[in-house]
Amino acid sequence: MTQTLRHLVSIDDLSVEEIRALFAAADRFAADPRGHADLCPGMISASLFYEPSTRTRLSFESAMLRLGGGVITAAEMKQSSASKGESLADTVRVVGGAYSDVIVLRHPSEGAARLAAQYSPVPVINAGDGAHEHPTQTLCDLYNLHVERGRIEGLDVVLAGDLKYSRTVHSFAYALARFGANIVCVPQAGFEMPEYVLCRLREEFGVEPIRADARRLGNLASDSDAVYLTPQKPHQLSLFTDARGWEVEHVDALYMTRPQTERHGGAELSEASYLRLEKRSMAVESLRDAVVMHPLPRRDEIDSEIDSDPRSIYFKQAARGVPIRMAILGLLLGRSDLGVEPPAPRPEGVAVRVGDNPCPNPACISRTETRHVTPAFTLAGRVPLRAHCAYCSRELTFEWVGCSSTGHYHAPGAGDLRRVRPDHLVFFTDRGAAEACGFKPAARSRDGISAGSGPA
Repeated sequence: MTQTLRHLVSIDDLSVEEIRALFAAADRFAADPRGHADLCPGMISASLFYEPSTRTRLSFESAMLRLGGGVITAAEMKQSSASKGESLADTVRVVGGAYSDVIVLRHPSEGAARLAAQYSPVPVINAGDGAHEHPTQTLCDLYNLHVERGRIEGLDVVLAGDLKYSRTVHSFAYALARFGANIVCVPQAGFEMPEYVLCRLREEFGVEPIRADARRLGNLASDSDAVYLTPQKPHQLSLFTDARGWEVEHVDALYMTRPQTERHGGAELSEASYLRLEKRSMAVESLRDAVVMHPLPRRDEIDSEIDSDPRSIYFKQAARGVPIRMAILGLLLGRSDLGVEPPAPRPEGVAVRVGDNPCPNPACISRTETRHVTPAFTLAGRVPLRAHCAYCSRELTFEWVGCSSTGHYHAPGAGDLRRVRPDHLVFFTDRGAAEACGFKPAARSRDGISAGSGPA
């Protein structure tokens, strides 16, 4: 029986049932890490890392070796053929051919793993794509909550630090919402959770962010505009009117992140003023039972005096990355049957073939790669028409929308757009761009329906 090719680009590529089954598999691997060398003999994992990594790369390589396979590594892609101008698409086609059975990819461009999966003949695992997602770190983080707390549903988890650029935090927030956990965002000032992340949480999980009263978190949140996110009671929260915000009384886990200075694009932050977790921070009553997590590496955001605190699990967290990644490799290589159903296939992106790339994100792979990538989108809503980049998930920016079959363009709120096929939609920044492509404004008929804009 032919194994269906699967990739792990986003945490959404796994169902909740599969994630639970991966936890069970990781428990077995953790109990006997040297006892599974017969699972993947003769198989090879390729590490393609366009950005630095220690824990992610080494834990994947350790995981593959413990499963009886082998590894090949390109840990500094600037010294590879990429420096000669080779496209990502060509690289994965070569490495995923005779060289390896699975590719573990880290890349600075958002959506790079999505592009690689389109061209690779073997499974692609996203080991971090810019500030977008880091699904295997998310699985590791969820697994640690599973081990330490025995559940994820209903937990109160604080996400603190650079929430704007941390791909780990973005993936983790989506996963926590899927599992029914509550999130308290305590950002460094100016580095709040991006609007596109909040938009997705709202659209997919009914999460409405409200102000949080985080005074019980002590000095950790003294200068932060905290936000409370819960998928549990969105309707009740929408009626909440206390000006101080939803009171944070108890925390199950505190997740610190470092400043992601490699993606700041300039001197946006003085690290001396960055949030810092110290011994006195952990003395507040609300954190009495909270485990302290960090994806590492850390700088000064967690004082070393907390390392000996039994609530600090960040080194255990890193160590548990090996068994959970063993479980991931076993699944994607077809050597482990979890016995549960995968999620429904992700909707395919619709190619943008007319006009300019409507994605506003300069770090998106659709902008940083010049070859072998066609901008694409997925629809988020029809009236008004809204769409997201199929690679980096950012909401597209446009003022007018055309129909390639009729040659007319409309305002995004036009009801006629409900009848236009997605592959006939064309996005324009202004009227001039639409008319330069030969489109004309949709004429209005007496009944309010644009003339000539029938089903296409």
